[in-house]
Amino acid sequence: MAIWLTLCGVVVLLAYLLGSFPTGYLAGKLLKGIDIREVGSGSTGATNVLRTLGKGPGAFVLFVDCLKGVLAINLVYALFNFAPGYNVIPTNLNVQLWQPWLVTLVGLGAILGHSKSIFLGFTGGKSVATSLGILLAMNWQVGLATLGVFGVVIAISKIVSLSSISGAVAVSILMVVFQQPLAYVLFSIAGGLYVIIRHRSNIERLLTGTEPKIGQKVETESQQTA
Repeated sequence: MAIWLTLCGVVVLLAYLLGSFPTGYLAGKLLKGIDIREVGSGSTGATNVLRTLGKGPGAFVLFVDCLKGVLAINLVYALFNFAPGYNVIPTNLNVQLWQPWLVTLVGLGAILGHSKSIFLGFTGGKSVATSLGILLAMNWQVGLATLGVFGVVIAISKIVSLSSISGAVAVSILMVVFQQPLAYVLFSIAGGLYVIIRHRSNIERLLTGTEPKIGQKVETESQQTA
């Protein structure tokens, strides 16, 4: 059992390190020699990269940050696929019960890594793209449905932060609708709340009507989002 618990701990740690990979920061340094945290909203997320570096870099950062979430969850699937061959899974372990909880811990680890990267002094982005990757790897129907909510809201409002918050709220409902395990439902609640909290400055601007829309020129740092 000790070996198994150690392996699970290693997977959670690896997920955090994957989430911590500073995609947006590296894009800023390599393309313009800037610290993306010192411009725009200060976030390393795809939206701040889009506004600072352009569509191409923004799309690339979005893709990689999403991929980080997918890879993190697949670490768990890989562990459960290969571990039986090495006889490290305890014989009395209920795999169907254990796996969703480990997936949940790994997902939370990746989200935390993206927003509190060990490589960036525990700063980072708002974990939206990484959360989407996690959802797609957990259950692709829930992931696509959440993306659909995001897409509808952004098509109507043209506001990225409002769309992200809407997706964070919808995901818990979608987990229940698609009859996902309790661990995934709790993950969606915890992860969704975390994403919303990370958007608290955006919420303040939404309430005052100063949150910028896609393509809108932002005049001051305090008016920007990520």
